[in-house]
Amino acid sequence: MTQVIAIANQKGGVGKTTTSVNLAAALAALRKRVLLIDMDPQANATTGVGIDKHATALNLNDVLQERAEARAVLTQVGDESSTLYAIPGTPDLTESEVALMGAEQREYRLKQVLAPLVDFDFIIIDCPPSLNMLTVNGLVAANGVIIPMQCEYYALEGLSALMTTIEQIRQSANPQLVVLGLIRTMFDPRSNLARDVSDQLYSHFGDKLYNTVIPRNIRLAEAPSHGMPVLSYDRNSRGALAYLALAAEVLGNHQPATVEDVIEW
Repeated sequence: MTQVIAIANQKGGVGKTTTSVNLAAALAALRKRVLLIDMDPQANATTGVGIDKHATALNLNDVLQERAEARAVLTQVGDESSTLYAIPGTPDLTESEVALMGAEQREYRLKQVLAPLVDFDFIIIDCPPSLNMLTVNGLVAANGVIIPMQCEYYALEGLSALMTTIEQIRQSANPQLVVLGLIRTMFDPRSNLARDVSDQLYSHFGDKLYNTVIPRNIRLAEAPSHGMPVLSYDRNSRGALAYLALAAEVLGNHQPATVEDVIEW
């Protein structure tokens, strides 16, 4: 059964797209068939895997507007042996956001168009950094949510609004939706605030807090400018190893993955 995971946080700059791209790539590297869906009109996940968001003949907007089927828009990432695919985003997704507001069953459009794609092990949805109709569609389509959290005060402040939205969607449109976990991103252990916020997250969420911590890492920051997941850019970097460890946790493994587990990219 395909596991559909929404990566969501209404606060920008917390590593949401970085997590979407690199978790998808890490799962694919661990021999899973993975689809990355870019729901954000900024389309940074699209460019982050090397797809020109301005040059796609078809994209997610065409799928949501029912001008194309999802399978016709699949784009393979990497070489022909890659098991990572993407449905590209585009700035034109704002058109879909407006159109969905007046559509029947507007919350279910993404879920409906993804229904035929049963041949993937994982579908990773990069949601916009706001609680808009595109994000709602991502949460309704998903089985679970992963919430990237930067360990700073304002990141904590917005978490309650997201948890309220998730609960509302559980009650009204998607009773199967669960929070799979919170992942601490851009973590600097030298910061007292980061450690304090991390402790608060652990006290409130316990086993919902992933053991893996994504560090601040220059190679992780550089990779998007080259249109690559960090595993392709520098597979031995701390950022790459952290996302492999996160992928192992998502797969339910107790031991973190290592570079020796990874298919050559």
